[in-house]
Amino acid sequence: MAEITAKMVGDLRAATGMGMMECKKALVEAEGDAAKAEEILRIKSGNKASKLAGRTAAEGVIATFVEGKIGALVEINCETDFVAKDDTFPALAKAAAEGVAKANPADVEALSAVAVGGQTIEEIRKAAIAKLGENMTIRRFVRYETAGQLAIYLHGSKIGVMVDLNGDEALGKDIAMHIAASKPICVSKSQVPAETLETERKIYTAQAAESGKPADIVAKMVEGRVNKFPAEVTLLGQPFVKNPDQTVEKLLAEKGASVNAFTMFVVGEGIEKKVVDYAAEVAAAAKI
Repeated sequence: MAEITAKMVGDLRAATGMGMMECKKALVEAEGDAAKAEEILRIKSGNKASKLAGRTAAEGVIATFVEGKIGALVEINCETDFVAKDDTFPALAKAAAEGVAKANPADVEALSAVAVGGQTIEEIRKAAIAKLGENMTIRRFVRYETAGQLAIYLHGSKIGVMVDLNGDEALGKDIAMHIAASKPICVSKSQVPAETLETERKIYTAQAAESGKPADIVAKMVEGRVNKFPAEVTLLGQPFVKNPDQTVEKLLAEKGASVNAFTMFVVGEGIEKKVVDYAAEVAAAAKI
């Protein structure tokens, strides 16, 4: 049997909001597999929490650059929040976003060789590391070139959204803010990944089976929840955050507008942050 540590239980509790004992039991049942344990908790509780949905486990910033019909969204990570707040670090992020927009690099490696202001991004990065004494990495970026309009929304420097739409500036900002708040995974129902639907179907089936109802009723319950799921996770299906009585789809239709695509970055999303136990380090050092 896999060893279940206090940290594993604590991490699962932080990810799901469930009690310590429930988390420990789920980890035992899952033989230490955190992802499987989270699925077990969802089946038993109906909890919709997702470990990757809102957890930000690394430091850094999101930066944007828009020039005309071209825009870029970039995430750059560092080791501590202290460094993320130093002016040098956001300047690196801004330079990287400008490089993405203007040079259209194929990947992060190609971006490193792009020159902005007489220096390559890699040179700017190394200079920032030398000054601040901390490792910095360009994690990901996206570049849009549109025939319509680009809308940008930054929530501080930790959440960034870029929307490609046909519509006016005010509407674009509202849609970008809605995405930051409601976190849809795609624009429309047809874009929901089949594997995502299958995972939800599996969870709903297990939950419904525990109700003790007849098989035909269980089947109808599952289908009903699976059919509702796309509305919950797609931009068009969600209630508009500024007017929950109206869906985003109806808002766009009312304005004669449409959304072609969007991207949202959350700093550190999906990255496990190393937790340093300084007390343990001191104790260990004392024994040497």
